[in-house]
Amino acid sequence: MKTGILSKKLFICLGLTALSSIASAQSFPDRNIALVVPNPPGGLVDTSARLLSEPLTRVIGQTVVVDNRPGASGNIAYQFVANAKPDGYTLLISYSGYHVGNPALMDKLPWDPVKDFSPIALLTISTNVIAVHPSVPVNTLKEFIAYAKANPGKLNYASQGNGSVSHIGTEMFKQSTGIEMTHVPYKGSGPAIQDVLAGQVQVFISTPPSLMQHVQSGKLKGLAVTGKSRHPGMPNVPTTAEAGLPSFQLESWVGLFAPAGTPAPVITKLTDAVKKSLALPEVKERADAAGVELRYLTPAATDALVKKELPYWSKAIKSANITLD
Repeated sequence: MKTGILSKKLFICLGLTALSSIASAQSFPDRNIALVVPNPPGGLVDTSARLLSEPLTRVIGQTVVVDNRPGASGNIAYQFVANAKPDGYTLLISYSGYHVGNPALMDKLPWDPVKDFSPIALLTISTNVIAVHPSVPVNTLKEFIAYAKANPGKLNYASQGNGSVSHIGTEMFKQSTGIEMTHVPYKGSGPAIQDVLAGQVQVFISTPPSLMQHVQSGKLKGLAVTGKSRHPGMPNVPTTAEAGLPSFQLESWVGLFAPAGTPAPVITKLTDAVKKSLALPEVKERADAAGVELRYLTPAATDALVKKELPYWSKAIKSANITLD
């Protein structure tokens, strides 16, 4: 008898919890939403967040703020969101280098790339640019590779941090060309580009938001872009295939994720609002000016992308013997 009463009470409690969750989802959002960025201002990830925040504010009807939490190769931001209340008000602007790279780089990662996050949408995707300071006496990718081979260890390369796409990608570039360069990690694109422009570091493989205006102005030499086609903002910069290195391609992506356990109706509201935001003509214009390609994907497609790239990046990192040390 007591067991039946307890079961009935448990059933009622579960029902009330479900009703409360539905009511909460129906009223969502009723306050500010934070987009947590694992990088400092500047570069692809922060640019993607700011491309989204203003139009999403208009579409969803609540203020969407950008919250930069850089450090620890993205882990500060990722752990913060993983531990946040799963109510849709604390979201992660996720960077592919961290999301699918860190699990292969760290033995005791404080978050799980699949179990701790619910995908909302893919936001942007970007090629990378192989750029060098004008003090490097080369004008083409072939000349650069030859110069680096003749001067092993003389060149330094910048990255956005240990485990970032710029770090992993440059190590893959070194492996594919047989050159040697010294890694100088920074906490994001902003600090990295300052030292590259000053000539303290000679090489930077990064996304167009970090490099495009400096290549356009001649402050840096763009040797190649690492995608399948030339970038519209740098039409004179060849692809790696055109420059004689067809085996090397590198793309970065940025997606939006919620803490695991976020109610499905909230995820649906968010992904629909993101899709509408990215479809606005003014957002496309701003993205083009920043050198970023908008590419919306559904939660299911974003989840599939993550699961596809995790083993790919794990293999690439291990084959190139990349570590965080």
